[in-house]
Amino acid sequence: MTEGSARPMGQQARSALAWADVISLVRIPLAAAFAVVAAPPARLVILLVAAVSDVLDGIVARARGGSRWGAVLDPVADKLFVATAVAVVALDGALSWWEAALVLSRDVGAAIGFAATWAFHSPRIIHARWLGKAVTAFQFLTLFAFLLTPAWVRPVAWCTAALAALAVWDYLRVAGRAALSLGR
Repeated sequence: MTEGSARPMGQQARSALAWADVISLVRIPLAAAFAVVAAPPARLVILLVAAVSDVLDGIVARARGGSRWGAVLDPVADKLFVATAVAVVALDGALSWWEAALVLSRDVGAAIGFAATWAFHSPRIIHARWLGKAVTAFQFLTLFAFLLTPAWVRPVAWCTAALAALAVWDYLRVAGRAALSLGR
């Protein structure tokens, strides 16, 4: 979810680091904690904090404005947390590696797309789209299923993979019209 959202009256915060960015960055140590802590109740708390921080950073960015880098920091923190947590699920055997890859396919596609635009000296940001937000929500649901209802991990993961495929198609469809440049 992008933090490039406008403040009321179209003003953006110009600080190096905004409050929304700090909230986003919390997910990075949470990713490490999810991988290291093995107790399911502790992992559940970590997952809840990560999910709340993902929602909260967007709310704060819209209310107070985001930094110039918020539109990059938030998705990077999201992808790092989700990739780490999904790797834990795969290492546990709840999903195969290829199923985990399908759950992460939207994120991998976005990273490849961003790297390609960076390599061609025209990095662009595509603002969060509703299908992308749905994928993120289902990725978190996959992780909650892993911790709370293991029998549901595969069905939820497959729904996530289907949404990811649709999201990749949607992002490809709008990529040519992406207007927000990072100003590299």
